[in-house]
Amino acid sequence: MSEAALGITRSIVGQPWHWRRMSADTGAENLAPDDLVTQLLLARGVTRDELDRQRTPTLRGFMPDPSLFRDMDAAAARLADAVERREAVTIFGDYDVDGATSAALLVRLLRGLGLPVGAYIPDRLMEGYGPSGAALVKIGEAGSRLVVTVDCGAQAFDAISEAKAAGVEVIVVDHHQCATTLPEALALVNPNRLDEEPDAAIHGNLAAVGVAFLLGAALLRTLRARGFFAGRDEPALIELLDLVALGTVADVARLTGFNRALVTQGLKVMARRGNVGLAALMDAARLTRPPSASDMGFALGPRINAGGRVGKSDLGVRLLTTSDPQEAAEIAQELNRLNEERRAIEAAVLEQAIEASLACGNAPVAIVAGEGWHPGVIGIVAGRLKERLHRPAIVIAVDEDGVGKGSGRSISGVDLGAAILAAKETGLLVAGGGHAMAAGLTVAKDKVDALGAFLNDRLAADVERASGDKSLLIDAVLAPRGINPLWCDAIESAGPYGAGWPAPRVATGPVRIVESGIVGTDHVRLIVSGDDGARFKAVAFRSAETELGQALLHARGRKLWLAGRAKRDDWGSRPAAELHLEDAAWAD
Repeated sequence: MSEAALGITRSIVGQPWHWRRMSADTGAENLAPDDLVTQLLLARGVTRDELDRQRTPTLRGFMPDPSLFRDMDAAAARLADAVERREAVTIFGDYDVDGATSAALLVRLLRGLGLPVGAYIPDRLMEGYGPSGAALVKIGEAGSRLVVTVDCGAQAFDAISEAKAAGVEVIVVDHHQCATTLPEALALVNPNRLDEEPDAAIHGNLAAVGVAFLLGAALLRTLRARGFFAGRDEPALIELLDLVALGTVADVARLTGFNRALVTQGLKVMARRGNVGLAALMDAARLTRPPSASDMGFALGPRINAGGRVGKSDLGVRLLTTSDPQEAAEIAQELNRLNEERRAIEAAVLEQAIEASLACGNAPVAIVAGEGWHPGVIGIVAGRLKERLHRPAIVIAVDEDGVGKGSGRSISGVDLGAAILAAKETGLLVAGGGHAMAAGLTVAKDKVDALGAFLNDRLAADVERASGDKSLLIDAVLAPRGINPLWCDAIESAGPYGAGWPAPRVATGPVRIVESGIVGTDHVRLIVSGDDGARFKAVAFRSAETELGQALLHARGRKLWLAGRAKRDDWGSRPAAELHLEDAAWAD
């Protein structure tokens, strides 16, 4: 571990601050001191021989051969047959952003190939997650004898067997963790298959939309080899990268390697506003400048999710596949309205979940359940609870029949998805699955306590180890005057930032608080002044009731060091910057 940053061994939050130092073998001693981007790349684990490739992440530099993945060639060949025969095909997607973007990508691509294709998104409340046998058989009876599931299907054993018996072929495109056995699908493309080769398994951090993009590339290659494009135009798969970027960021996939290239190039496509639906959504979110990865995660993604959470589950796919500007504008406004409704529901459930979490004490995993909680917001609430408690959290909504639908969020170093699969295999769950950082489950009300005991026993050591390694990593220390738009612009070229590729965290100070107060939903807003005479705004989100928030609200007259992310603020008459606070420490 590197030395303590600014000598801070225990902050207000109770953690040390450390420098996010470069490793000794990076040749850092040869760096020019003002080569900021290089320093940021090295601090994120990039080796010197990878610097050029990582500065400008391109598809050519990072995209794997789709044929590396098991069943990819079989899936592409079957879809190519469907294209040549003009068979009806249905894309069966999940109701979240990753599912919506995955479905939209394949729908748009297949339509560009002249194929009659539709999308089926199950209703969260009435049908639940993933394909059911009844739904797949119904799709087959309606004329689609080939179904492609996206962002779901890896655990749909019974449903796919039922479909197969009814003569419906199923291709699974997923990224969730697989069991030791696989469903009887025609093809199952998933980098997280346990039998995947190492060269493919290293791409296990792909979102489902990234896997769907690779399937699209494999399909076009197969059709090209068959001479399908002789005398006709080939669809431009690269123009669908805006969907890939949105699904990848919204699903909190790690923005390293191929994912980083997908998002980097996808942001360029999105800035051109070629997708009518995405353009309408950006208008509804009041995004007038080219979007960033942060915009996708906090402005666009939640609006698409709102349809599946508290509205109609297919709104997202309809928005992302329409070519009618009027329809796009209407759907975007409806999603905007549903997002506001979702926020109100979320706030109510979160308040009850926080109260219920008190009974968990210091258990490694906080598991809370409540009757009448809206299942559409439990994933968000689990994320908020995890942030508040700094440990994995699972929120379960129990219906009137005593069936609980749960969603969990984990912390780095604790594989929640694998634990949920293990619980399912022991018979504690009706259904369950996910990946390391997030999971979903169905559990009987009378087994919630047993599930808690199982997970706490299994994950206790991992949580303790992850919590013991907790520290705040600092990239740079700035004078208060350095919190300005120029800094924000300078660091953008080392992005895009997100999970696995964190935005630079800066420390600044010492400062005094000039103004403080609570705004919005428990956000602490500050105006601070440094010894250099500079003033800037700082915000600690959802912190009013936390130890950090209370300290900031009562810190008048004392000097502090502040740590967080410097963000450009374009709302005023002239550009400014603000600090999104994560921690603070006393400087006197």
